[in-house]
Amino acid sequence: MRQDDIDYLNEACPDYAGFVFAKSKKQISHELAKQLRTKLARKIIPVGVFVNAPIEEIATLYREGTISIAQLHGNETEDYIEQLKKECDIPVIKVFITNNPLFSTPCSLLSDYILLDAGAGSGKVFDWNILKTLRIEKPWFLAGGINLDNIRRAMSYNPYCIDLSSGAETDGYKDREKVLELTKIVKRKDYI
Repeated sequence: MRQDDIDYLNEACPDYAGFVFAKSKKQISHELAKQLRTKLARKIIPVGVFVNAPIEEIATLYREGTISIAQLHGNETEDYIEQLKKECDIPVIKVFITNNPLFSTPCSLLSDYILLDAGAGSGKVFDWNILKTLRIEKPWFLAGGINLDNIRRAMSYNPYCIDLSSGAETDGYKDREKVLELTKIVKRKDYI
């Protein structure tokens, strides 16, 4: 959301950085994202976070180079993902909400990645014990309430990627020390 956030990320050098375009307190405009993207280190992959966004919005941001991956948090169907990929061939992370009563083994034939979360932007941890029974056929991200107190346990489930947001913040803003420490733990693969 801010130049400070970009500075912290460039220093920590995580694999991905998220720009939230979905309606939320972290939502940013296309213009601000475009400006911040130019300051983001080239080796950090910019991800656009969307909820039921028009396909053309995502395609435009991708073609402009503002984002390199779309993270879909809404009710996007396989048909939607197929149309999006026809429009611009962007890699897709499809989010599955674990606290949904209909949740079972997540499956999306057309997405490139799966992300498991307690609820879009909830900042809450779900019952990670369900991870022991799931068979996920794609690289998967783990999200939801991950912070310095539980990151090592989250990593012990061997996700492809850890998605951090509020756990790297203080008072709703990215915290340099938390960003650096969390990234260091993940990169060292320092877990129980």
